[in-house]
Amino acid sequence: MDTLQNSVIAPLQPYLEPIVSAIPEQVHDAVISLIGKPCHSALLLDLDVTKDPACTTLAISKALGIAIVGASAIVKVPQILKLIGSRSSAGVSFVSYALETASLLITLSYGVRNHFPFSTYGETALIAVQDIAVGVLVLHFAGRTAAAATFVALVAASIYALLFDQTLVDAQTMAYLQAGAGALGVASKAPQIYTIWREGGTGQLSAFAVFNYLAGSLSRIFTTLQEVDDKLILYGFIAGFSLNVILATQMIWYWNAPSPAKKQTPRAKAVEKTPVAQASGASPRPGVKTPTTRRRG
Repeated sequence: MDTLQNSVIAPLQPYLEPIVSAIPEQVHDAVISLIGKPCHSALLLDLDVTKDPACTTLAISKALGIAIVGASAIVKVPQILKLIGSRSSAGVSFVSYALETASLLITLSYGVRNHFPFSTYGETALIAVQDIAVGVLVLHFAGRTAAAATFVALVAASIYALLFDQTLVDAQTMAYLQAGAGALGVASKAPQIYTIWREGGTGQLSAFAVFNYLAGSLSRIFTTLQEVDDKLILYGFIAGFSLNVILATQMIWYWNAPSPAKKQTPRAKAVEKTPVAQASGASPRPGVKTPTTRRRG
């Protein structure tokens, strides 16, 4: 931090101080609400990252948390567009998305009920909405529209039970569910990993979503260590990151792998084996010689 302060920030202070003075009061209030008044004074007003190292770590954690929440608003959009554009759900596991949706809804409810900072769990709400959309599209393009409607109904019932009617799920049960949410989050990656391995390719799976998930899960481990003293959430993020590494490795491994060839039907194979002469005209009956044209000399 001393090197950063002396080599970068100190030379820039004459230019940064007028910018800080011009920042609106509302922005200062927002920063204070995130990192507190002492850290706001040290980092923003004094422009000193060595004054309180804990403030610098907290500021980095808050910035990462806000970035994760912001990026989560679009993390699954490429996957949604890819499904709509191809009108195919090949390579995308519905079970994976259903399990992840359940895990996200539980984590969201747990964070809200325990009044954790929004920057530590806010992305779960945004990603859950996108996961629901992906799940519906996967079922729709698989010809299972009724199952898609059932999936949406189950999600709606779960949201009501977990968030809007807390008498149905008490605090102790919520803690048990959060412990299970970590396992669900880990388990949600397994069907997708298996689907890629079985099909020998990533199909319509979005690389953008996979690599952003990898970066987000790593960042979330850091923010949880800094801001939330809850081992249930921390272990869940660590396990999720480990499987995200496997998914990212598969994405790189199968990057240029061709899509699995579709199996030909018996009729298609028969057409390929039919001689061109027979395919273009009537097939001769057995025992009947085909008349030949005698060439005139």
